[in-house]
Amino acid sequence: HVHVVPGDVLTPTTPQRYYVGFATLPNQVHRKTVKKGFTFTLMVAGESGLGKSTLINSLFLTDLYKDRKVLNAEERICQTVDIVKHTIGIEEKGVKLRLTIIDTPGLGDAVNNTDSWFHIEQYIDQQFEQYFRDESGLNRRNIQDNRVHCCLYFISPFGHGLRPLDVECMRALHEKVNIIPVLAKADSLTRAEIFKKKRKIKEEIKQFGINIYEFPECDSDDDDEFRMQEQILKDSIPFAVIGSNIQVESKGHKFRGRIYPWGVVEVENPAHSDFLLLRNMLVRTHMQDLKDITRETHYENYRAQCIQNMTRMVVQERKRSRKDEIKFEKMRLKLKFKK
Repeated sequence: HVHVVPGDVLTPTTPQRYYVGFATLPNQVHRKTVKKGFTFTLMVAGESGLGKSTLINSLFLTDLYKDRKVLNAEERICQTVDIVKHTIGIEEKGVKLRLTIIDTPGLGDAVNNTDSWFHIEQYIDQQFEQYFRDESGLNRRNIQDNRVHCCLYFISPFGHGLRPLDVECMRALHEKVNIIPVLAKADSLTRAEIFKKKRKIKEEIKQFGINIYEFPECDSDDDDEFRMQEQILKDSIPFAVIGSNIQVESKGHKFRGRIYPWGVVEVENPAHSDFLLLRNMLVRTHMQDLKDITRETHYENYRAQCIQNMTRMVVQERKRSRKDEIKFEKMRLKLKFKK
C-alpha cells in the first residue's frame, strides 16, 4: 500500500513495480492529434507582380493556381477588392495538413490606394469574429479554425526599402496577424544589393514601429546547433526569396529554378536565396509557434475587446433602463397626485 500526501512527488525505487503509465501521455496526444490532422492558414500580401503565387506553389510543392486565368488590365482593376481563398489537403508520412492560402488583392493596383489594406484587415477580423461566435455557441465540438496564422508580406526589390503603402499596410495589420516580411524576386539583385536592402528594410521596420513576427527565445536546455539555426533565421529577416513552377535540368540534376543567359538559379540553393530557410521555418520549426501566438495574443486581444464592448453595452442598457424606470415612476406619481 502506497500513501501519497498531496504535494509530494512519488519517485518509485522500482519502476517495474510502481509504473502507472502516465509516461505514455505524449504518445496519446500525438496519436489523437495526428488522427485529427492539422490546420494552417497563410495569407500573402503585397503589390502585384512580385511572384506571390509562384512562391506559394514552390513552398508547398503544389499548384494552387492551375485554374486561374491571366487577367487583362481592365479585369485586374475590377478585381482589386477580391480576396481569394484556396484550401488543399496535404499528407506526408501519415500526417494530414489542411492548408489554406488567402490570396489578397495586389496593393497599389487601384487608382486611389487610400486604405487599400482595409479589405485585408476586415477579412482577418471576420475570421476572429466567426471563431468567437463558434466558441461562444452551444455546439463547440467541431469548431473550424480559419483564423489567419501568418502573413507573408512581399516587398518589392526595385524600390529603396519600404514604400509608404507598405508601412501603412503593415502597421494596420501587425496587431492582428504574425507578419513575416519577404524580399521578393531576389534573383534580380546581387548579394551586395540584397544585404543593403535587408539592412535598410530592417531599419525602417524599427523606425516606423512595425511589429513583425519575433522568433521565440531559446531555452537554457537547447543545444548549440538549435541556437545557431535560430540566430540564422533572425538575421535572415526579411527573407530574400525566389519562386519557380518549372523543373529545370543542369548537369544531370533536376530542380525547381530559372534559366538565364548568364546562368541558372536554383530555388532551394541556400547560396541563391533564403527559400529553404523560409520553408523550414514555416513548416518544420515554427508553424506551431505561429498558431500559438495567433491564439494567445492576436485572438485573445480581439476577444478581450469584444467582451469589453459587450460589457459596456450591457452597462449602458442598464443605465437606460434605470432612467426609463425613474421616468415612468415620476409620470405615475404625477398622475396619482392629479387624481
